Amino acid sequence: QVQLVESGGGLVQAGESLRLSCAASGRTFSTNAMGWFRQAPGKEREFVAAITWRGGSTFYADSVKGRFTISRDNAKNTVYLQMNSLQPEDTAVYYCAAGSRVIRPRVGSEFDYWGQGTQVTVSS
Repeated sequence: QVQLVESGGGLVQAGESLRLSCAASGRTFSTNAMGWFRQAPGKEREFVAAITWRGGSTFYADSVKGRFTISRDNAKNTVYLQMNSLQPEDTAVYYCAAGSRVIRPRVGSEFDYWGQGTQVTVSS
């Protein structure tokens, strides 16, 4: 089992920044990728960004490319999502996810473990 705890959400104005953190514990040695997904009210969960744990390859949704940056700290078993130039359409609950057999990092069903989510609200 892998436990994930997100932090760093909050309320900001359009154009501001936030950094989300996701700390992993438990059987983290089996993790091959971690990702961030989000779900806005009335909408389906969508992919935001992902990173492979060993090679550090990164993947982004087109809607956040150039504004968001995913990174990892292997020593701390933590993945970060730096979000710049936030817009009201970025408002959602952001979920961290981890998987041990992730082949398609943009697909939520590839991930085995999920955090509880952290709310990000961007006002205009």
